Amino acid sequence: MSKAFTKDDAEDEPLVVPRPPLPAGSPNYVTPRGLARLRAELRQLDTERAHLEAQPPEPDRVRALTILHARIHELGERIASAVPVDPRTQPRDEIRFGATITVRGETGPARHYEIVGVDEADAAHGRLAFSAPLARALLGKRAGDVIAFRTPRGEEELEIVAIDYAGEA
Repeated sequence: MSKAFTKDDAEDEPLVVPRPPLPAGSPNYVTPRGLARLRAELRQLDTERAHLEAQPPEPDRVRALTILHARIHELGERIASAVPVDPRTQPRDEIRFGATITVRGETGPARHYEIVGVDEADAAHGRLAFSAPLARALLGKRAGDVIAFRTPRGEEELEIVAIDYAGEA
């Protein structure tokens, strides 16, 4: 079989894995912790770039630098567009950006979620992007409210047990 008809996985890989997209027309909200992490990531990438630039020229180094420059550029744009929101300034009795929420479903233990920026989102740690469906359903609600939320298992009712903004410093 001709090489033209085989798939070369290396060619199909994107050079730079894109950051999570922001919702169209939405500001790039970040918590102070999230902005600090973005800046730390940029410093790390700058360190990697300086290290690579000090190496002798070779094809792998050139490719790595191209990828690194693209990542640095994209991260720089994300930081430049960041709109920091200090959770300590949010109303204590309503779910807003930066809130840590405790919810209880009809079954199972209580769960905790934090509403964060898209670059901070990490479902495994309960950090929901403000644009995520569950976060959108929670925003504006108060302790004691019950929301109906569609999950892969069907519709689930969640009671908002507590709202906290102490997670940020």
